[in-house]
Amino acid sequence: MELVILGASGFIGSAITAEALSRGHTVTAVVNRPERVAAKAGLTVVGLDINDTPALTKLLSGKAVVISAFSGHAQQDVKGYYLQAFNSVFNAATAGKVGRLLVVGGAATLLLPDGSRLLDSADFPAEYRATAEGAAEVLQQLRGQSTLSWSFLSPAAEIFPGDKTGNFRLGLDNLLTDSEGKSRISNGDYAAAMLDEVEQPQHINRRFSLAY
Repeated sequence: MELVILGASGFIGSAITAEALSRGHTVTAVVNRPERVAAKAGLTVVGLDINDTPALTKLLSGKAVVISAFSGHAQQDVKGYYLQAFNSVFNAATAGKVGRLLVVGGAATLLLPDGSRLLDSADFPAEYRATAEGAAEVLQQLRGQSTLSWSFLSPAAEIFPGDKTGNFRLGLDNLLTDSEGKSRISNGDYAAAMLDEVEQPQHINRRFSLAY
């Protein structure tokens, strides 16, 4: 399968790219700094600002699967950049008649046992709030439209560098925790779940989640 991965050099994007290549897919990696991505069989690296909507539309036109894994962590206005960039991605994917858009989402909109969002808890880390609020608006935007087929994968509350184990649980809108009350997942297993969804769609036009 031919995949386009936006933000393919990032923490999660690089794991998704590696997993896709290991499964034999052809990947077009869209990054700001192409020199940061090593050449590999099956990989085409494209240097492109995803806020350049006309150029992105041309690149995405007719593609079956696009995975949006970019983040705005390096920007001064994290939330503003994230929302602007996602609007560019959404508009380009829509105009280019992309088959499916899969989005790397956040955990902050997952629901706690009392029905409240993780984002609204008193101890939610301030340094992640801008990104979390941006992802929350993107999820709302996706749910409010019907022109583009999408899936939004929320990780566990803690996502850390680690290899794929394949031993994880999937959920929907509720925060998954283990027997000790912890909510954790490696970026390797996150990537595996994303590629599973690419290959065998189970969550069309909805958010899903995973954790150990």
